[in-house]
Amino acid sequence: MSWRGAMIVVLLVAAVASGWSAWRQHVEPPADPSTGDRSDYVLEDFQLVSLDDRGAEAFTLRAPYLRRDPVDATMALREPVFLLPEEGDGLYWDLRAATGWISADSEEMRLHGDVVAVSDPAGEHDLRMQTDALAVFPRQRRAHGDGPVTITQPGTTMRGTGMEADLAEKRFQLTSKVQVRYVPTRR
Repeated sequence: MSWRGAMIVVLLVAAVASGWSAWRQHVEPPADPSTGDRSDYVLEDFQLVSLDDRGAEAFTLRAPYLRRDPVDATMALREPVFLLPEEGDGLYWDLRAATGWISADSEEMRLHGDVVAVSDPAGEHDLRMQTDALAVFPRQRRAHGDGPVTITQPGTTMRGTGMEADLAEKRFQLTSKVQVRYVPTRR
């Protein structure tokens, strides 16, 4: 083999090696931050107290994880616990779910997956709601759900599909497929 043939083989091997090396070191371009995959901030194992316009507590939130979306300023939650204060008596509604979402203005909270809401959990007149999804409006003290819901109080169990709730007055309206079971309590 002549020196030119040897040089061509060496150059060919070098070209293949550099192409292979460049291919192995190929870096994906960074994702566009406007896609919503990136967060403004993330909180872990936290407690947050949100105040209303008068400076009074609107709700308290505890969760192991919160992520804020920089595009629309909403917050996604994992295993949230919301405490909504009731007027004047020092009691709270305790709302829990597998996941949650809070609007940018904190006017709406959406709870999904094993949603449980309890009023007066330590008292003898506790009221308990269970559903799969619930939209809560803390300022108006209202809640709304479209799916199946079960509401229990001592001696009473109500089941239905769809619900409108006035949390301040503890009034509930089941919109369809309503069943009520009443068991008198002993005195």
